[in-house]
Amino acid sequence: MKTKNSIKSLAQVIDEHFGVRGTSQRDSFEEGYKDFKMGAMIHEARLQKGLTQQQLADKCGTTKSYISRIENNIKEVRISTLKKIVEIGFGGQLELSIKI
Repeated sequence: MKTKNSIKSLAQVIDEHFGVRGTSQRDSFEEGYKDFKMGAMIHEARLQKGLTQQQLADKCGTTKSYISRIENNIKEVRISTLKKIVEIGFGGQLELSIKI
């Protein structure tokens, strides 16, 4: 028995599982992805700087568990804390934008 391979793009898979853009299920998925992306970006930057979660927490005046919860998307990061992590912890500059 032969089966036909059908290759789908990531966009097609997301559409099938979460609906098309503009639906409540898709909006919820995309919002969750943004949170995941933020945690992953913080995690990657911390590793690039060679810092442990404890070292980053100490520099920012927070706890290791809070950094862990942000990186693992258990806790949403406040903008004021994100600014401390980026500017004090990583020595970088936080830039935000709003798209309408």
